[in-house]
Amino acid sequence: MTSKTYDLAVDLLKRRSLTPDDAGCHDLIAARLEKIGFHVERHRHNGVDNLWARRGTAAPVVCFAGHTDVVPTGPLDQWLSDPFEPTVRDGKLYARGAADMKTSDAAFVTAAEAFVAAHPDHAGSIAFLLTSDEEGPATDGTVKVVEALKARGELLDYCIVGEPTSAAEFGDTIKNGRRGSLSGTLRVRGVQGHIAYPHLARNPIHLAAPAIAELADTMWDEGNAYFPPTTWQISNMHGGTGASNVIPGVVEIQFNFRFSTASTADGLIDAVNEILDSHGLEYDIDWTLSGKPFLTPRGRLCEVLSEAIQEVTGLTPELSTTGGTSDGRFIADICREVVEFGPLNSSIHKLNEHVAVENIEPLSVIYGKTLEKLLTA
Repeated sequence: MTSKTYDLAVDLLKRRSLTPDDAGCHDLIAARLEKIGFHVERHRHNGVDNLWARRGTAAPVVCFAGHTDVVPTGPLDQWLSDPFEPTVRDGKLYARGAADMKTSDAAFVTAAEAFVAAHPDHAGSIAFLLTSDEEGPATDGTVKVVEALKARGELLDYCIVGEPTSAAEFGDTIKNGRRGSLSGTLRVRGVQGHIAYPHLARNPIHLAAPAIAELADTMWDEGNAYFPPTTWQISNMHGGTGASNVIPGVVEIQFNFRFSTASTADGLIDAVNEILDSHGLEYDIDWTLSGKPFLTPRGRLCEVLSEAIQEVTGLTPELSTTGGTSDGRFIADICREVVEFGPLNSSIHKLNEHVAVENIEPLSVIYGKTLEKLLTA
């Protein structure tokens, strides 16, 4: 059962690194990397710990990126074992963060160790970018390190983010892009009044309804070869005083776009305003762009990672852009090819999160083979 990757994963999983607390995970990883010649930098912003480490000064730069923070556990009495005491049952390693994504963090490290031992004078550079702010607001984590690297002209050629991407079988899916996320809080104003005297009031819910229907029916784009069409969804709607005889004066509507590279945030904002204006509404909107879409078409990184997965698992992975956002959206600003690959994602953010023990060491081997293909002749 034991292996270098398994042992390191267990050491990381024992640390209660609830976002944004790193709980010493970066110290553990940094010590391992420094032993094999990595130069380590710490980037701390507003209580968030970030680690940038690099071995080598030449191109191409191959980066492993991930996070050491985890989401809260939920009700402890519904876990079959302590979520911070890694436990093996029926061939699975149970702990918070086992799949998302401390096993990948461990596999990154042991893959680099094995590769450097075999190729101490390798071409190019190997880098690590780790944060403790991926599961939280993601405002002081990877994005800050990317800004620092960009400011000094330090760019990446290839980046593998260790998010859990496998769907039905380990190795069946690589994420080569993600949709963007654009949220809005819309407030439509009317005139509050007594429900028995509607002619003396203006109901903002009634006023907004036709516009909502048009927004819901709008085809924002047709997507493309890699992405489905952009979607618009309401998540919350609030209006009224709580009394049954009062027409509200304002209705607040929270909504979100998950958008492809076929659209832009500015274009979607303009389209929404045009629809609302056409209905003569009195309104205002607060916009939040939490992530731009990114896409890595089939290229060198997708090719060699797919080859490594095939060699280890026998599967031909599918390229996919499904799911939510990831820190790949920030890294794409300084890296020409960004993909995600990791364990099965069926248990992430759930009670009794786990990873199959039999997949832990093969994950490291896949990352190592990818380094071989990219940094050796």
